[in-house]
Amino acid sequence: MTITNNTNDLFEDGKKLPLMEEFYTIQGEGYNMGSAAYFIRIGGCDVGCHWCDTKPSWDATHFPPTAAADIAARAAASPAKTVVVTGGEPSMYPLDYFTGLLQELGIKTMVETSGAHPLSGTWNWICLSPKKLSPPKSAIYQKAHELKVVIEKEADLQWAESNAALVREDCLLYLQPEWSVSEKIMPWLTEYVMKHPQWRISLQSHKYMRIP
Repeated sequence: MTITNNTNDLFEDGKKLPLMEEFYTIQGEGYNMGSAAYFIRIGGCDVGCHWCDTKPSWDATHFPPTAAADIAARAAASPAKTVVVTGGEPSMYPLDYFTGLLQELGIKTMVETSGAHPLSGTWNWICLSPKKLSPPKSAIYQKAHELKVVIEKEADLQWAESNAALVREDCLLYLQPEWSVSEKIMPWLTEYVMKHPQWRISLQSHKYMRIP
């Protein structure tokens, strides 16, 4: 889905969002793994990773525009007071209004994005997960708190390093094995991290825990 003026009109400049799903759970990946958070999955993605585990999210027309204020109110009812906005690709939408509502409610705002579009909104934590098919916009690199690169084959390590060269010095670096090949690649991936200790390994622990 491509952002157009008609798209912005449909979502009233961020006052509505194509909500795919929302749920309270435990974060499964990266630096915040193991922490409780309210997840908000926004529909629509034009990156098209073949290994994506949320392909139903790609077509935003499947998800009706939902009032951002209503979503924020439901998120505020969760005990953790932390929201993770994911997708799809959330950077496709104007998020200043939505994150403003969340922060007014005392909610910590986190986002996971490929950086394929300019990111709007006010964020306490930005996880950048770059994809080769649609590389990040340059501005996102210096904003990211966490760089999480999905690894499917050894050649992906070069892509990971090229992205790591662009983030801030204090940005946390994670290599995450693609789920379907994780057992196969884990031996050389762990060896790589032992040789390059600036990296950490991120596991999709929610899949092991069998939670959303």
